[in-house]
Amino acid sequence: MRAMGGDQVEEAVSGAVAALRGATDRDWDVEAGRLEWSCRRAAEHIASDLVSYAGQLAGRPADRYVPFRIAFDECEGPEDVLQVIEATGALLAAAVRTTPREARAFHPYPFRSANREGFAAMGVAEVLLHTHDVAQGLGIAYEPPAALCADVLTRIFPHVRPEPGPDHWRTLLWATGRGELPGRPAVTSWQWNNNLVLPTERLTLQGVTPAAAADLSAGGTGGFEWIEGGPYQGTRDAAGMVVKAYEAGVHRPEWGLFVLVRREDGRAVGGMGFHGAPDDEGRAEVGYDLAVSARGNGYATEALRAMSARALAREDVSYLLATVDLSNAPSQGVISRAGFTRVGTVDDVGEQYVYELRG
Repeated sequence: MRAMGGDQVEEAVSGAVAALRGATDRDWDVEAGRLEWSCRRAAEHIASDLVSYAGQLAGRPADRYVPFRIAFDECEGPEDVLQVIEATGALLAAAVRTTPREARAFHPYPFRSANREGFAAMGVAEVLLHTHDVAQGLGIAYEPPAALCADVLTRIFPHVRPEPGPDHWRTLLWATGRGELPGRPAVTSWQWNNNLVLPTERLTLQGVTPAAAADLSAGGTGGFEWIEGGPYQGTRDAAGMVVKAYEAGVHRPEWGLFVLVRREDGRAVGGMGFHGAPDDEGRAEVGYDLAVSARGNGYATEALRAMSARALAREDVSYLLATVDLSNAPSQGVISRAGFTRVGTVDDVGEQYVYELRG
């Protein structure tokens, strides 16, 4: 997995500035692509977002944006504008590099917070998309590297099925209402989708992005620092399910995989999640595992209670389902302590117990 960080922010900014620097002799007061802004105003927006995201990571407010703004009042021409974009890009890259992995700050979409990778991805996206808008207005060519577009899509557009290879750029343009893709309806509204994090007393349940899932499935860490023996195979298998759902265009982030991270040291101890979104009956199936060295501490029970409570509070969920091997007494204890009731066996064969939890 390619980490989403300061290098990607710098790559996006340098590519954008290089493309736009060839048009500093043109009129930047024309409209920027499909926007109602001028090219100068769109460039100001790029710089404002970059410095705003840096401010969020530096100040880490939990419930609002840090209250400041940037303006181009002192910029005499396009070259000054590009210098501000370079400077604010460097600020965001530095903030991403120096922010701890577990730190989060306010961002409204969709779960009211983002981590350093989320802010890096949003910053890169703002640069790519609004450079595209400005380039259209100025009548110049611009296309960013496909890898950068893939980085953005797999972090903050987990609900969007990507087109393969170089078409990641066209997928990103389509997903933000800037282009068309064969066989897909036009996009008229959209938003970022940062990963969901559920807090418990001793843990945070951190939603796994398609990028992290692909790395876990391939034998990597998914960007997490694991305790000895982790991640367990069940987590890797669940990550593979996320990847398949993402590639098929049916992944729903709230119904995917979560990694259980200890608050005390930021280390991952296991995985927990759903086998997919609720079916037509409002039923969703859960699964979980822990690294062997983390077992016996009540982590799975604590996480399962929190995840189940959130799911059952939704109107589209009637009950949760889980299956446990007859020989797995510790897991039977976890599921029972979390409030599930044993209702039978799988297909009456008797190899696994079936448990349910209703709201």
